[in-house]
Amino acid sequence: MIRIAVIGAGAIGGTLAAWLAQDETHQVTLCARSPLGDLEVETPEGVIYAKPRILTDPAEAAPVDWVLATTKTYDCAAAAAWLPGLMGPTTRLAVIQNGVEQRDRFPSVPAQRTVPVIIDLPAERTAPGRIIQRRSGTIHVPEGEAGESFVALFTDTPIDAATTPDFITAAWRKLAINCSGIVSALTRRAAEVANDEGVAEVMRGLVRECIAVGRAEGADLPDDLVDKVVTWTRKAHPQSVNSLHADLLAGRRMEIDARNTVIVRLGNIHGIPAPLNAACAALLAASVAG
Repeated sequence: MIRIAVIGAGAIGGTLAAWLAQDETHQVTLCARSPLGDLEVETPEGVIYAKPRILTDPAEAAPVDWVLATTKTYDCAAAAAWLPGLMGPTTRLAVIQNGVEQRDRFPSVPAQRTVPVIIDLPAERTAPGRIIQRRSGTIHVPEGEAGESFVALFTDTPIDAATTPDFITAAWRKLAINCSGIVSALTRRAAEVANDEGVAEVMRGLVRECIAVGRAEGADLPDDLVDKVVTWTRKAHPQSVNSLHADLLAGRRMEIDARNTVIVRLGNIHGIPAPLNAACAALLAASVAG
């Protein structure tokens, strides 16, 4: 029996917990802020249900084999409160969050037991424990024994999990997609907004800045990624809502730093300006101020 604790009952955490619980060799615990009855996820393969153990008090946590941190980046402090109870001598922590700084977010866990994870899994929470998963999705982790062990958790799911020899490139490639999604939050429109050519050109500009900074950080990003991001967005479900947009609609804090401002911050280190990401981040923050 593999013991797995998922911290965070949002769209990603709930979807992963539900899929992992379909395997009878997994003992899944979901660490949440509030009690939940069960999980129901509408997936491309049909509706799946799960009743993992639900914990709302970190004092009740016990050591597991894997901890999956799926909270928003700004909730790392709250997520870290679960770690003293969940982390045993051999427990591994998978950090499944946006951005390119996953390795730095939980400094209390030894680096050799931390696995940064890049996930592309379009999903939206419609109510507590109720989630719509738009497509099967992918997961990438660094190659090595720890990465292979994590990938094995998803063997019997439709989620395409794999190791990669170039995690830096994978992380920045995902950031190139994510940074462009700020246009949906700014316009309050779903993925279909990319069909507006003026908006698409703004997306291209955001991605160009991301590519420049990513290359300075060691990522191998091709020039044609600029147009590919727009194409992928246009091919998405027209009503698909990215997590930044979903948080805005729900009145929650947004991961502006992890998705856009990080490009500006790291760009400053390398002397690479990212004015479009800076402007869009400032406008979005100002649009909800007060």
